[in-house]
Amino acid sequence: MRPNILWIVTTQWRAQALGYAGDVNARTPALDALARQSAVFTDAVTPHPFGPFARAALLTGVASPGNGVRDYYDPLPTEARTVAHALRERSYATAFFGKWHLAPRERGVPLVGEAHARTIVPPARRGGFEFWEGFEGGFQLNHPWLHGTRLAEPTRFDGYQSDILCERAGTMLRGLEGPWFAVLSLEAPHPPYDAPAAGIPAADPATIRLRPNVPVAAAARARAELAGYYAHIAATDRAIGALVAGLPEDTVIVFTSVHGDLHGSHGLFRKGWPHDESVRVPLLVRHGGIAWNDRRAISLSELPAMTAAWADGAAPAAPTGPAGFARISMPSVVALPDQCDRVWSGLRSPTRKVVLNADGTPWLFFDLDEDPFELRNLVTVPSRQAELAALRQTVTTPP
Repeated sequence: MRPNILWIVTTQWRAQALGYAGDVNARTPALDALARQSAVFTDAVTPHPFGPFARAALLTGVASPGNGVRDYYDPLPTEARTVAHALRERSYATAFFGKWHLAPRERGVPLVGEAHARTIVPPARRGGFEFWEGFEGGFQLNHPWLHGTRLAEPTRFDGYQSDILCERAGTMLRGLEGPWFAVLSLEAPHPPYDAPAAGIPAADPATIRLRPNVPVAAAARARAELAGYYAHIAATDRAIGALVAGLPEDTVIVFTSVHGDLHGSHGLFRKGWPHDESVRVPLLVRHGGIAWNDRRAISLSELPAMTAAWADGAAPAAPTGPAGFARISMPSVVALPDQCDRVWSGLRSPTRKVVLNADGTPWLFFDLDEDPFELRNLVTVPSRQAELAALRQTVTTPP
C-alpha cells in the first residue's frame, strides 16, 4: 500500500535549536521523540537561506533562479511543476496548509501585518495542490488569517498560529482515505520573537547559553531575541506533537525548516548569510520507525524526488550534489534590515564549506571538522590553496 506522506516545514528553525541536537536552551520533547523513530540528517542544508527562494526549490526540486524565483518578490510561475503534480500523477490526494509566500504581492504593502496576511492566493497560484488552505504571509504568529478551498474569503482564527494550523490539518487528514500527500507550512519560530507563544513564557535572557561564535557586542541582542525564539520553538513543538500523535503510525513524516537564523553568530542576525546557523536546517524522516544518523550532504531540494520514491515504494536515490557536497546560494540581495549584503554561491559537506562571491572570487572557506563554529576563514591560508582551487572549480561547474 502506498504510504501517506506529510511534510512539516517551519521557518527560521536552525538545525542546532533542538533538544536532540544538544541545544540546552531548546525544549522539544515531541521532536526529540520523533527523532528517535527517524533518520536524522545531521548535515542537511537549505539550498537558499531565504524564504521564497527556499520554498520554490523545496516544492519544485529545482534551485533558484532556475525555478523562476530570483527576486524576493518573484512569484512561483504558474507553469512550475511541483511535488504536488508528481504525487497527483501517482493517484495521491494533495493538500497544503499554512504559509505560502510564493504568490504575486505588491512591493508597497507592508510585509508584516494584516494586509499581507489577507492577500488572496488565486487557485492558479497554489502550486498544483488540490486542497489549499493558508495565507501568503504577514507574520501573524497569533490570530492568523486563512483562506483557500473551503474559505473563499480570508477568515481570522483566534489562537496561536501553529496550534490552529496543526489542528485543522490533522482534522482534515484524519478524514481522508488516502493515499495522501500534505505540506504543513508553519511560520514559527520566525520573528516577531516577542509575540506571545501560546502561554509559554520567554526565558530570562541572562540564562540563554550562546554559541561560541557570538561576539560580546552582539550578545545582549542575541539573548533578548533567543529568549522569545525558544518560547516559540517550545510552543510549536507542542503543536507538532499533538498533530503527529493523531495520525497513523505508518504515516511518513518529514520535519524541516526553510532556513535558520544567525542570532548574533559572527555578529550577524537573520538569514541569507552562508554560515551554518543560517544554511544548516533540521531534517527528520520517519519512515518505518527505523532510526539512524545520516551524515551525507543533502539539500532540501532533494525532497520532491525522495517523496516520489516513497510513493512508488522505492528507495530514494543518493543525494545528487557534486562529490559529496550540497549546493548552497543566494541568487539576489534582499534589501531588508540585517540580511546578507551580496549574491553568493557555494558548497557544503559535513567537513568543508566554500563560498564564492558573484564574480567567482573566494569569500569563505572553512574546515568544519577542525572549526565547526566557522571562526577561521582559510581563504588566504597558503597550505589550503590547492584544495580551495579544486572546490572553487566545482562550485563554478554547472550541475
